[in-house]
Amino acid sequence: MESVETFVDSAGIESPVRTDDYGVRILSQDEKDRLKDDRVVSEYKQKKLEKEAQKNWDLFYKRNTTNFFKDRHWTTREFDELKACREFETQKLVLLEAGCGVGNCIFPLLEEDLNIFVYACDFSPRAVEFVKQNSLYSLERCFAFQCDLTKDDLRDNISADSVDVATLIFVLSAIHPDKMQHALENLFRVLKPGGVVLFRDYGLYDHAMLRFKSGNKLGENFYVRQDGTRSYFFSKELLTRLFHDAGFESMVNDYVLRETVNKKEGLCVPRVFLQSKFRRPLTLNNQV
Repeated sequence: MESVETFVDSAGIESPVRTDDYGVRILSQDEKDRLKDDRVVSEYKQKKLEKEAQKNWDLFYKRNTTNFFKDRHWTTREFDELKACREFETQKLVLLEAGCGVGNCIFPLLEEDLNIFVYACDFSPRAVEFVKQNSLYSLERCFAFQCDLTKDDLRDNISADSVDVATLIFVLSAIHPDKMQHALENLFRVLKPGGVVLFRDYGLYDHAMLRFKSGNKLGENFYVRQDGTRSYFFSKELLTRLFHDAGFESMVNDYVLRETVNKKEGLCVPRVFLQSKFRRPLTLNNQV
C-alpha cells in the first residue's frame, strides 16, 4: 500500500511524492535501475578508506576552509528542545555538538542563546582549529577539542552525566556502520539522565544517494565520494535500532521531505532526511 506525501521546496511550494506505509519514498523505475548495480569497492580499498578517514576529512577542510557549509540557523527553529528542556527561561544549558565541523551550528546558537555552554568536537583537527579561530569562540562559553567518536572517550574532556542536549547533525552518516553504535554509546555516557540527542542526517533514497555512480558503493546504503569521505543513508528502522541498542529511548523519528531547486539547470530534486530525537532514560537498567 502506498500514500502520497508532499515535498516542500525552498519557496514553500508543495509537490506530491509517493511513499510506502513506512514513509519511505517510492522510487521511479529509472531510480531503481540506478541502484541495481551491486558491485562494491574492493576490501583493500575499503580498509584504506577507513584508515585514511581522518586525513580525508582534514583535506576536505583544507580545501574548503569555512566556506562549504552555510550557518545552520534552522537548528533552533526546528529543534525546540533547546528551549523546551529548560525548567526556567534563564537556566543555563550544556550542549555537546558531536561533529562540529567549523562551527556552522554552534556559533549561531551562541549568538541566539546567552544561557548556553557548548562542547564542540570533531574528527578533523583542522576543523577544530577553525572553530577556535572564530571571533565568537570564548572558553567562557565554548570548549572545542578533537575527538574520534568511535574510539576516543568523550569523558576525557566532558564530565559523565553532565550534558543536557547533544546534537548529531550530518555526522553519523560519515562513520562506518560497524562503528556507529560505539559512537552513540560514547554520547550516552556524557548525557544527563533525561538528556536528549537531536539528530538530522541523510535518509534512504535521498537524491545524493541516487547520484552515486558505479564503483562508489561500499555496502548497503553506504557510499564513498570522490574525495574519499563516506556517506550512509538511513532508514527509520535502522536508526531506531542503533539508538535503542545504545540505551536510548525514541521520542521522534521521521523522514523530512524537501525539494531542492536548481534554477540554472531547471531541475527539481527530492531530498530525504531523517530528523529525530532520542533520550537517555531517567533510570537505567543496564549502564552502557
